Amino acid sequence: MLAGAALGHDWPQIALNVRVLSLIFLRLIKTIIAPLLFATLVGGIAAHTDLKKVGRMGIKALVYFEVVTTLALVIGLVAINLSQAGAGAKITAPLGETLPAQRLTASETILHIFPENIAKSIAEGQVLQVVIFSILFAIALVLVPEPRRRPMLNVIDSLAETMFRFTNIVMYLAPLGVGAAIAYTVASTGMGVLVNLGKLLITLYVALIVFVFGVLLPVAWLAGIPIKRFIAAVAEPVSIAFGTSSSEAALPAAMEAMEGFDVPREVVAFVLPTGYSFNLDGSTLYLSLASIFVAQAAGIHMSLGQQLLLVVTLMLTSKGVAGVSRASLVILMGTVGSFGLPIEPVFVLLAIDQLMDMARTSVNVLGNCLATVVVAKWEGQYAIIALKISNEP
Repeated sequence: MLAGAALGHDWPQIALNVRVLSLIFLRLIKTIIAPLLFATLVGGIAAHTDLKKVGRMGIKALVYFEVVTTLALVIGLVAINLSQAGAGAKITAPLGETLPAQRLTASETILHIFPENIAKSIAEGQVLQVVIFSILFAIALVLVPEPRRRPMLNVIDSLAETMFRFTNIVMYLAPLGVGAAIAYTVASTGMGVLVNLGKLLITLYVALIVFVFGVLLPVAWLAGIPIKRFIAAVAEPVSIAFGTSSSEAALPAAMEAMEGFDVPREVVAFVLPTGYSFNLDGSTLYLSLASIFVAQAAGIHMSLGQQLLLVVTLMLTSKGVAGVSRASLVILMGTVGSFGLPIEPVFVLLAIDQLMDMARTSVNVLGNCLATVVVAKWEGQYAIIALKISNEP
């Protein structure tokens, strides 16, 4: 980031020409979006065929996940509209490089969600259509008998793992992509963009703090969870998540911590992995915040209706992005592109993405640990276990 800013400030003509490096990085990222979304969504849904067996626990967990992640999206939306962190940045892509924004009626908007040709949806970057196809495919796969479902599920799991590795490989080019994008942006708009990035970083941290104390803490209090003991239990997994920027790295410690917090193993084994696909509080908050930042930075006004549709889209596309650092970038890039927003500002976000990723990943892990205890309480299992242990001599 610093090298790119210096290049753009001191040698603007050279900086304008190195933009090709950021465009190469962009093209590689675009190739990841559709297969990663398909594999993670199908794998996350179809792998849990035992939802019929766990019954109430599965339904309660999914309802809780959707309510909490929606609140996270709304908080992110409110925060960025209040701070206006992207306003005045004037980061736009050259003419002809953005997707045209479509003005659709209500019925056309609903119809546009559903794909008529999945290959066409992928080619046009229609992320929500890919999501709908993936969800229906997963439901159909669940209905297939186990002997025939298992080979396809193995392929899907292998595809997801491969795309995560593909993402890691592409991210090795991130420093070049970031440097080139910052150099081009500074050369064309000036150094003011760094101020906007600072505002965005502060906005994210404040929004996450509001979410933790305004949503997670009241949920814990209403569920009757001992707050101090819970904080002590989650300190290690949250610290691992903060240091590594990976929810996956913190999963073993989180599972051990929740079992040590008297949550039954069967609840931990179901809720935590499911939450890693459906309950990414920090990442979803970041995605809504970053998407509007992109619009503000590009000087594009989004109406309340458009922002709400964006939230609905992010609520679906954000599923399954945990585990790999920078996976949120892939979802963000695909979503803003499908709304006719330029992807140029997304490159600029990479400059501070590590600092943002540390915070949002920590909240992801914290939210999933809390969800595990809440679901156990709803099922009446946490109180039973805790009482049994307290009565032991």
